[in-house]
Order: sequence, then structure tokens, then C-alpha cells
Amino acid sequence: MSIVVAFSGGLDTSFCVPYLREEHNVPVYTVTVNTGGLSELECQQIELRAKELGSAGHYLVDARDELFERSIQYLIKGNVLRGEVYPLCVGPDRVVQAKALVDMARKLKSSVVAHGSTGAGNDQIRFDVALSVLGDDLTILTPIRDLGLTREYTTNWLKERGYAVSASTTTYSINTGLWGTTVGGKETLTTEKPLPDSAWPTPSPKDSPDQAVSVVIGFEKGTPVSIDGSSMSPVELIEALNRIGEEHGIGRAIHVGDTILGIKGRVGFQAAAAAILIPAHRELEKTVLSRWQQYHKAQLGDFYGMMLHEAQYFDPALRDIEAFMNSSQETVTGTVSISLYKGNVAIQGTKSPFSLFDTGVATYGESNQLWDGRDARGFARILGLQSLLTHRVRSASTPKP
Repeated sequence: MSIVVAFSGGLDTSFCVPYLREEHNVPVYTVTVNTGGLSELECQQIELRAKELGSAGHYLVDARDELFERSIQYLIKGNVLRGEVYPLCVGPDRVVQAKALVDMARKLKSSVVAHGSTGAGNDQIRFDVALSVLGDDLTILTPIRDLGLTREYTTNWLKERGYAVSASTTTYSINTGLWGTTVGGKETLTTEKPLPDSAWPTPSPKDSPDQAVSVVIGFEKGTPVSIDGSSMSPVELIEALNRIGEEHGIGRAIHVGDTILGIKGRVGFQAAAAAILIPAHRELEKTVLSRWQQYHKAQLGDFYGMMLHEAQYFDPALRDIEAFMNSSQETVTGTVSISLYKGNVAIQGTKSPFSLFDTGVATYGESNQLWDGRDARGFARILGLQSLLTHRVRSASTPKP
């Protein structure tokens, strides 16, 4: 027997490795799934940490492309912002992380997997659901949740055994992914106070450059493909926008919303690429899509984000919505010019070969080549006909004062 642990190098997963080895007296293997935000140096440091804690073998899986294909592309195509604020930074990561964990357990011929989620947040549900779907024959261990351990307890437990623990790891819980970084701490346990600047992984907007920077994002069928004319893979482009945006203080905010378990939750997040791409993509859609495409997309995008947030990625309804999203993006091709300045994203303009805002089709201003005043008068009369009849009937039946 052996145990395969999802390992981030943070406090909770650091506790899991020696604890499970001591408790079960079996080899414990660690798997780090890179879903973005990890440099080569950080990956090396995580591996050293795993070995220091007694991992029988450490494995690094690069799942950034898979994460984009499974989820992020549809968060962009659907303009998904939970509560009109939060771009679902790391929740979708859990599906690909769970898949990698199951795949590694199969490879190592292990029947037991473990993760370090607590009993309070959403991630425990996301991991459990994904693991139960993809590896329904595996046993899932969750020592932090099952024992109800606090961060103070796990910190002391590790220190008693000679393992160093970073003070920042104890104070704040930071989760990094391709689509953004979340930050949780004592301030997010209430709705009253903001997170201090020291809790954030990037500089404050007020410390960003005093000069705005302009970027041009290119899209093909709803997928971002270039920055300032330079073609990139979606992952490369998102990582580049994160770097550019963070330099200018873009994408930092705090979100209050409903957790999967039905209670309210609050989380800080830094998501520069999402803060740039979603409004850029939405503006391009306004230029090329019909009003009813936009209307139904908004509803389906909101539903898709809710289902993804609440651990329902595997529901077939999401595949249906993805098919709709892909169909809707056939003409979402073009460029969007954007200005970034001290935390603010300003759309400057759009250009598309499929633009419906086209002077070759319609003349904008006081006159129009496609109709004259008589057409407009008749259209207004017919459009308001039902409202007129309703008003007459209800006015006639209303007693006079």
C-alpha cells in the first residue's frame, strides 16, 4: 500500500506528508500539478520541500494547457464573473489536479489518494467530487478536515518534528493558478476590513507606474491569440498579461459570495489577465454578435460559472453549454485596444472583419440609407401597438378619482 498526496508545498499539504507516513506507516508520494503561477525555481523548491518532509517520490505535472482547454477558454467565451466580480481564479484547477492525482495513483498502483483541504471551504467539495468521479475505486484521505485541525496546530506539529514553517504560510492561505491567485486570512473571515498590502503577492496599484500602457489583444473565434500583433499560445498569452497587468496594479479585489456549503465566504484575489481579457472579449462580442446572442450567452455564461464553481464540472449540461459557446464564437475575431493605468482597465476600441457596426452596411447619424422617415414612423407605430392597446384597456377599467 502507498498514499498519493496532492502537494502544493503550503502548510496543509506539508502537514499531510509526514502525518500520513507516521499514521499509516506506508510510503507517501507527492504530486504537484502546475496549473499556472509556478516558476521553475518555485517548482524546484516545492520538490525539495516534499523530499524534506519524507516523500517517497515527487512528481510534477504541467496541466496548464489542459486547464485552459477544459475550463478557462469557456470562462472567457462566457465572460464569467461570479457576482459580477470574481473570475473563478482557482476553483476550476481542482478538476485537472484531481485527474492528475488519479492518473499518478494508477501509475504507482496505489489505491489511496489524499488532499489537504479543510472542512470549511469549497475546495474540499471540488476535490472530493472530481476524485469520486474519476477514481471511484480509490480511498480518499483528508486528515486536516477529518481531524478538524487549525493552522496553529499543524504549524506546531511540524515544528515539533523539526520542520521549518514560514510565518506567511501560517498567517495567509495563498493559492496560485493560471487564471489568478486567491488570498485568505483573518481579514477575510469577516466583511469589515480589507487585506493589508503585505498579504498580497504583488505591489499595490498605488505603487504602479504613473504612465498608462496600451496593449492590443487579438482574438480568433473567441480565443485570445496575440498581444500587440505577436502570436502566442493561450497559456503564454495569459501569463504575459498577468505580468503586464500586475505591474500596473490590475485585477486585485475582494469577493463576497455564497459557498458550495451554503454559507457566505470572502476571498481576496489577484487576476490581472482575467481583468483584461473578459472586458476585452465582451466588447468585441458587442461589436459582432446579435442582441439575442448576447442575451442568451449572458444567462448561460452565468449558469456555467455557477455550476463550475459548485463542483458540477462533470454534469452533461456543461458540455451542452460549451457547444453553444463555441458556436457563438464563430465571428468573435478581431482586435481590442486597451489602456492599463493604476488598477484600471479602459477599452479604447475594437476592430473586426465581422463588425455589425459597419458604415458599409448602415449609415450612422441623422439619416440612414436602409430606411426613411416613413419606415421609422410605421415601425414605431407597430412596435408600440400592444402597449397602446394594454394602456387603453387598463385606463378604461380604472375608476376615476
